[in-house]
Amino acid sequence: MLALVALFQLVLTAQQVLDRAYAALRDKDYDQAIRLFQQGLAADPAKLGPRKDLAYVLLKTGDTEAARDQFAEVMRRDPADRHVALEYAFLAYETRQPIQARRTFDRLRHLGSATAEQAFQNIDTPLKEGIARWQKALEEIPDNFSGHEELAKLAELRDDSELAAKHFERAWQLKPGYRVLLLDLGRVYTNLGRAADAHAALLAASRGAEPRVAELARELLNPRYPYVYEFQRALTLDPANTDLRRELAYLHLEMQNKTEAEREFAQIVRDVPADLLSMAQLGFLKLARRDATVALPLLEKVLKGDDDDLSDRVRTALKMPKVLRRRPETPRAEVKFEAKVLAEKSYEKGYMKDALKYLTIAHENDPLDFDVMLKLGWTNNILKNDNDAVRWFDLARRSPDTKISAEALKAYKNLASDRMLLRTTLWALPMFSSRWQDVFAYSQVKTEIKLSNLPIRPYFSARLLADARGLERARTTSTSPQYLSESAAILGVGFSTPVRHGISGWAEAGTALRFRGRKDQSRVTPDYRAGLIVTRLIGAPLGAEKTGWFGETVNDAVFVSGFNNDVVFVSQNKLGWTLNPNLQAFASINGNTDAKSQYWANFVEFGAGIRTRWSTLPSNVHFTIQALRGVYTRNTGNPRRPNYYDIRAGFWYAITR
Repeated sequence: MLALVALFQLVLTAQQVLDRAYAALRDKDYDQAIRLFQQGLAADPAKLGPRKDLAYVLLKTGDTEAARDQFAEVMRRDPADRHVALEYAFLAYETRQPIQARRTFDRLRHLGSATAEQAFQNIDTPLKEGIARWQKALEEIPDNFSGHEELAKLAELRDDSELAAKHFERAWQLKPGYRVLLLDLGRVYTNLGRAADAHAALLAASRGAEPRVAELARELLNPRYPYVYEFQRALTLDPANTDLRRELAYLHLEMQNKTEAEREFAQIVRDVPADLLSMAQLGFLKLARRDATVALPLLEKVLKGDDDDLSDRVRTALKMPKVLRRRPETPRAEVKFEAKVLAEKSYEKGYMKDALKYLTIAHENDPLDFDVMLKLGWTNNILKNDNDAVRWFDLARRSPDTKISAEALKAYKNLASDRMLLRTTLWALPMFSSRWQDVFAYSQVKTEIKLSNLPIRPYFSARLLADARGLERARTTSTSPQYLSESAAILGVGFSTPVRHGISGWAEAGTALRFRGRKDQSRVTPDYRAGLIVTRLIGAPLGAEKTGWFGETVNDAVFVSGFNNDVVFVSQNKLGWTLNPNLQAFASINGNTDAKSQYWANFVEFGAGIRTRWSTLPSNVHFTIQALRGVYTRNTGNPRRPNYYDIRAGFWYAITR
């Protein structure tokens, strides 16, 4: 039931956004219309009419690729819509996707579309004629490299992957050093379902090719590291690829397959006698198994070579003195620039250890570059070197650049507070309820003690649970008072677990000091509490730079001794839209139940509200107002009506020191 209500609220919100999109479209505010269409469709992707209208608006603004993608999505969801398919096919051809365009025209022409038939022939006829011309030319000159390459490209465009693969393979045989062909082979092998052959071609292209080809191949490869048999298959296709063979040799070394490694290094030395690195490695392997007659001549060649660093490594291995050399100095500015570029590339690719190395070099060459300090902080944080990360953030927050200093200060506070011996947190929730015509105050001050890496953190706590009125008389003939809060300050000690994946637990023992007299309880009583908290937030939170939908759930299971040793389960859920960094609109669905089936603890609520903050408030304060409809799910002993309305408004404040 709750899921259906949430779905209804989501669809309703999406329709409201789409109505605003159509209003913007009528006003010819195309940029606003596009943004609103995208928001509405993100909330309800199944709406095909608005998606078509978005595609046409994108066409009006000249964004043909985005329009093509929207038509493709409509076609995927409704393959029977021939008009949309035709629009997509023309746009695909216009945006340099001739294979997809030809396929779509081919499907539509078989369904009786004359327009598709004409468009298909306009694409297919030149391809068919070009293939025929090149086939005839190759009959006369069978080893014409350009002929095989052009014929393969035309065959691929005509969706004849078998023919394309055949001629790409022949072109590769004629010019095996032209490794861009390996990308072509990987593509057509994939189309043919030959996954192993495709992987071999792309693996070979990713090693030893020109940088652009290698980068494109790496983007298409499986992100995991290749297996030995995959390297061997790639070498069968590209046996002259020295970089590929050398990497396989080092992989064998890592796996302690020294015989296989020696065989690969020996092959490299035979094929490329100038490869001093492989020659040195082969010499070391021969030396390790006491084959000095072969090892020493190899290492002597390395010593006579022009690679000074490699020569020094050989001298160290042979326990020979190093040669003193004067190294040419590189300007500090040039070293710093190159190091920062390499660090940025390593960071983007996820090679954090390399990024740390290059950032350290950049810092050594310019100790006052605060941007480098900030990046050193983030890199160490990702590598779990939090002590170093705190130190770099501390330095970077002194930057004269306000953007760098603000980011570093925020990171420093977040990281340093989590590592301090004592950490104090204060939260407060003053709230007004129209149902009770009362103001409630809930707050807690908690000081945690971090003891090494223990999985629990002891703490001291002071809670306040109170309201302004204190009690009400039941609307029945009974004169029993109905207390609206505990009206107590609770002092306690306990422990909590760190939050992991949105889950944490806690338990405490303390004393409740009641400041408002209650006939059923004394003013000072023992108080024992424990709980499990599960929270999750997805989407754009309040304060996010980007707008968009969000979902939030907070679920508590709490044992309270003061409620007759009861366990209360609370679930509060919000689903809505972040309209800007300071405003959210949402639908609410809340549920309460308990282990002892007491009427006051068993109800469901649903409604809507807004959450906001304004510039005069600190960033850790926000205001929420909700209109809720509630229904008690157990009414035995309930002196009130089973259904109610409530307007709740309150501030949330939290701070950690």
